[in-house]
Amino acid sequence: MNKAANEIYGYSYGEPQVPVSAVTLQQLEELKASVGMTSEDEQYLRLAGQVLADQTAQVVEHWRGRIIGGIPHLSRHSRTREGNAIPEYMVNSNLRFRQWILDTCLRPYDKDWISYQEEIARRHTSAKKNLVDGVQSTLYVPLRDIIAFVAVMNETIKPYLGAKGHPEAKVDRMHDAWCKSLQLQAAIWARVYMDRTATAMEW
Repeated sequence: MNKAANEIYGYSYGEPQVPVSAVTLQQLEELKASVGMTSEDEQYLRLAGQVLADQTAQVVEHWRGRIIGGIPHLSRHSRTREGNAIPEYMVNSNLRFRQWILDTCLRPYDKDWISYQEEIARRHTSAKKNLVDGVQSTLYVPLRDIIAFVAVMNETIKPYLGAKGHPEAKVDRMHDAWCKSLQLQAAIWARVYMDRTATAMEW
């Protein structure tokens, strides 16, 4: 399995402490059908993972440094509540962000994958934000901003998918598969935000 680094602080994919999702494999297949994801899309996701494997640092820097860093209501979620930088948190969370790109493309979409998608979402809600890294930042990231930023990730990933000289038709297929995956993931993330037993209204 491709890793963004040998050691990734706070990355716990497939580990026992990650709660098992109540989402069934049948529901996952239905979600795939809803977004139009086919087995061919999954093959193009694997190709995308190969293309992006040595570019994840640049992609995350693009998203967090060049885009999120210039949008105050987004960048504040990686800072203290007084607005100060948290360098160690940025290093750790950037590595996890890079690994998420690889997991999106290269992991099998099974129960472990579903459960970790929910764990990612949980770490953006008041149920678990700040706990993994032991920091004092904002209490949660609003769901509206997460869903909205999916459009930015989809748009900006395409040049990186085209960086290895693949024919335009293949780049388009990789990009289509990536976009379907992010739509699928957003649907799973939303389930965590809808759990009123764990979080308050955090739209």
